[in-house]
Amino acid sequence: MGGPACTLSAGWLYCQLTLTGVIAVGSFMTATTPPSAARPGDQSIGDACAETGLSPRTVRYYEELGLLPGVRRRAGGRRVYGPDEIERLRFIQRLKQMGLRLAEIKELSAIYGLAGSTHDMLLHLEELLGRHLADVEGRMEALSGLRDELHRYRDRVGARIQAAGTGG
Repeated sequence: MGGPACTLSAGWLYCQLTLTGVIAVGSFMTATTPPSAARPGDQSIGDACAETGLSPRTVRYYEELGLLPGVRRRAGGRRVYGPDEIERLRFIQRLKQMGLRLAEIKELSAIYGLAGSTHDMLLHLEELLGRHLADVEGRMEALSGLRDELHRYRDRVGARIQAAGTGG
C-alpha cells in the first residue's frame, strides 16, 4: 500500500488514503483560501446526512473533533460536503459499527497525520480491531451462559406450573 495521493487545486490540498477498499479522505484548506465555488458532487449538510443516515449534529460534531477536517464552506458560510467527505463519514460509521470509539478513530487519524504512513495507521487499526474482537467474543460467551441459565430457569418454572396445575 502506498502513501496518500495528494493534489492541490485552487488553494485546497486534497489527500486520499485507500485502506483495502475503504477510502478515508481529508482536505485541508490554507488560511488564505477563499470559499470555493461549487464542484460536481458537492452537497449541503442535509443532503450529506440523507445519504449517510447521520444527523446534522453528528456531522458537525465529527468536524469539531477533527474527524472531518477541512470541510469547505460556501461564501455564506454554509458547509459543503463533497464525495471525499461523504466517504470519510462512511468510513467513520463502519469503524463505529465495529465497536471503535470516536477517540480511537481520532487516534488513527492522528497516527496517519503525524507519521504520514498508511502502514502505521493500519498496524494500529489491526491492534484496535483485535482488542474489540476479543471483547466481543468475551461478551458472546457470557451471553451464551446467560441464555443457558435462562433456559434452565424457564424449564424449572414450567415444571412448577405443571406440578401446581395437577394439585401437587
